Amino acid sequence: MSRRPARADDAQPTADAAGPVGPAWRILTVPNLISFVRLLGVPLFLYLFLVAGADVAAVVVLAVGGMSDWVDGYVARRLRQVSRLGELLDPIADRLYILATLVALTVRDVVPWQFTIALLARDVVMTANLAVLRWYGYRPPPVHYLGKTATFVLLAAFPVLLLAATVPGAATVAGAIGWGLALWGLGLYWLAGGLYLGQTRRLVRASRSARAEVG
Repeated sequence: MSRRPARADDAQPTADAAGPVGPAWRILTVPNLISFVRLLGVPLFLYLFLVAGADVAAVVVLAVGGMSDWVDGYVARRLRQVSRLGELLDPIADRLYILATLVALTVRDVVPWQFTIALLARDVVMTANLAVLRWYGYRPPPVHYLGKTATFVLLAAFPVLLLAATVPGAATVAGAIGWGLALWGLGLYWLAGGLYLGQTRRLVRASRSARAEVG
C-alpha cells in the first residue's frame, strides 16, 4: 500500500542508521555525484549533436545518460545513501535529458513535432498537478515505478532513434526498435501521469473534507 506524499509541515528524519547526517554527507554522496555527472551530459549532448555535428559521440553520451538512469537509485539504495537532494536531482536529470533530446531530435528532423508535443504536453499537465499539490500543502508524490519505467524506456529509445538517423546501414532495424520503444514509453508516460492525477484528486478531496469538518 503506497504512502501519501509528505506534507510541507511533516517532520523530517534527523538521523540515518548508515552514517552521519550532516549537510556535506547528504550532498557529497556517490549517487548524487552520478546525478551531477548526468546533468553535465545534457549540455555536452546538445553541443555534440547541434553544434559540433559529432553524431556518433552524441549517441554515446545519450546512451550512457540513459543507461545511468537507474544507476544512481540502485547505488543510493545499495549504499544506504538516499537523500532528499538525490530524490530531487534524479527526476530533474530525467526531465532535462528528455527535454533536451526531444528538442535536438526535433530540430534535426529525427522525430516529428507531433511526438514532441505529445510528450511535452504530459509534462505541462504534471507541472499544473504539482502546483495544485503545493496549494494544498503537499510535496510532490514519490516517483511511481510506472513513471520510472516510462522514463527508462524513453531514454533507451532516443539513442536508438538517433543511431537509425545517423547510420544508414542501421536505419531499418534501429528505426523499428527505436519507434517501438518510443511509442511504448509515450503510452507509459501518460499512464503514469494519470496515476499521479488520480492520487492528487484523492488528496484534494481529503483535504477539502478535513477543512469542512474543521470549519
